[in-house]
Amino acid sequence: MKPLTLHISPCPNDTFAFDAIINRRLEHDFDLAVEYKDIEELNLGVIAGEPDISKISYSVYPKIADRYAILDSGSALGRGNGQLLVRRKGEQTPIRTVASPGLNTTANALLLRYFPEVESVTPMLFSDIAAAVERGDVDAGVLIHEGRFVYHRRNLELVADLGKLWEAETALPLPLGAIVIKRTIAEDVKSRFEALLAESVRYAQAHPTVSRDFVKAHAQELEDGVIDSHIALFVNHYTVTLGAEGREAVKRLIGACERGDMKIF
Repeated sequence: MKPLTLHISPCPNDTFAFDAIINRRLEHDFDLAVEYKDIEELNLGVIAGEPDISKISYSVYPKIADRYAILDSGSALGRGNGQLLVRRKGEQTPIRTVASPGLNTTANALLLRYFPEVESVTPMLFSDIAAAVERGDVDAGVLIHEGRFVYHRRNLELVADLGKLWEAETALPLPLGAIVIKRTIAEDVKSRFEALLAESVRYAQAHPTVSRDFVKAHAQELEDGVIDSHIALFVNHYTVTLGAEGREAVKRLIGACERGDMKIF
């Protein structure tokens, strides 16, 4: 079989979910060339049509729907998992400038949806945002991944949980990230990889400590408690299969981002 390029993030939920595939704890015949990239790098990569399989932000999907299909397995989607808008403690001035983990991210889409008064968005690496807010480089920042678990250690306070705003509006879980595959790849290959990824997630959940060294080799925060919290929040039953509710949430978010006439699944 021709090697497939696989791009995922180095964050614990992705490395945890893909560990059994990448490290061949499960038997399979896929030859994968794996690269680890920041979420906005992943989004830009699929916009350019580079990887065969990739993690993406759900909000970027309308830009790539003609070339990539969303897999039923591998999603980061759920309740209580939203991005956090934070600012320096005690600040009272209006929020006009905000650091975002990328202009194509779901975090950025929700920021602009719920805070339309923001005048300027500065994209930056997700792990640099908290420090930038603390320094006063921007009025506020949107935290994702591990940053949402440790911001309270800095001189920062919560302005809004964007996920809670989404859930209050829609009564649906929040779709954050998906795994997509090129539509040019044969349907049987897509189906087998989709099934393998679901099996990999189930394996990881059944053997939660097996992947720890692999996860830590790529993580920003190395504390076991932070890693456990991250995985528990972002890897769940929707990661195994979206199900009817997950698919409805995806359609709602994608419809809110752009046109509604594209093929999604």
